Amino acid sequence: MACSWHNDENISAKIDGKKKKNKNKRGLNAMSLPPRRATAVPDDTGNRLRFQLELEFVQCLANPNYLNFLAQRGYFKDKAFVNYLKYLLYWKEPEYAKYLKYPQCLHMLELLQYEHFRKELVNAQCAKFIDEQQILHWQHYSRKRMRLQQALAEQQQQNTSVK
Repeated sequence: MACSWHNDENISAKIDGKKKKNKNKRGLNAMSLPPRRATAVPDDTGNRLRFQLELEFVQCLANPNYLNFLAQRGYFKDKAFVNYLKYLLYWKEPEYAKYLKYPQCLHMLELLQYEHFRKELVNAQCAKFIDEQQILHWQHYSRKRMRLQQALAEQQQQNTSVK
């Protein structure tokens, strides 16, 4: 799963630029304040773009290698970034979650709320372990689903042959 809108220089420039430019009346950094939430049904171009960017970013969190990338570059040590991850928890609400293709990203988003988990992601072996566990879960789910579909098909055949 690739995050096409993100590269290290791009997000660093955006964050650094906002830190320099966005000071409110009290001198607080605007990045440390939670941004307004994207609307579930985007109504204008700005909200649509925000919705798409946040949707893509949240789904990127399902990729343990991407989480390792962020951890190794120190993003999880940045309080503003951690606050942003906390803000993104609204994606767990059904009106937003229905747009997700990779629902495991919500589990990762929940785990990212814990400092210990964020620290462990610096280790590539941790990311590899998570990746392997996701693959095993997917394989088990796929096999189980296939067996259920086969059983349902057999049951339907028996029902039609009895009639």
